[in-house]
Amino acid sequence: MTHNWIISSAPSSLGQIFLATQGHQLVRVGFSPFIDTDDWPQLKAHQAWLDAINTGVLPGTLAPKGTDFQLSVWQALQQIPLGQTRSYQQLANQLGRPQAVRAVANAIAANPIAWFIPCHRVIRSNGELGGYAWGLAKKQQLLDWEATHAN
Repeated sequence: MTHNWIISSAPSSLGQIFLATQGHQLVRVGFSPFIDTDDWPQLKAHQAWLDAINTGVLPGTLAPKGTDFQLSVWQALQQIPLGQTRSYQQLANQLGRPQAVRAVANAIAANPIAWFIPCHRVIRSNGELGGYAWGLAKKQQLLDWEATHAN
């Protein structure tokens, strides 16, 4: 499969973030200290997406690719308000699949658009953070940042 993605990376308030777009669609976001493309001309094309982190105004559409179930989980994640969390069980219940907690967790782990599809807002029922592809320290950092920027 060929992707015609524009990829760039830039510093953010939470560390180095990388973005991939296809047209006006955001297809991939993540954190990496190993990608440094600050001088790439594509960075200008992504500045509006970086600004969206602070403004909440998306300059295009989110375009994650996944199964129907994954897409439903990712849609539910986007309904969790800034500064709030939900448990994996609460999310499974919301989706009408209370026995599918592991499937929900697996769909969350497969989220290709970190931060914009806020998988970091899902924690364990006992209040522990659970997992996060970018590490628990980054998950806590995101939750702390959002707590100060909510409202």
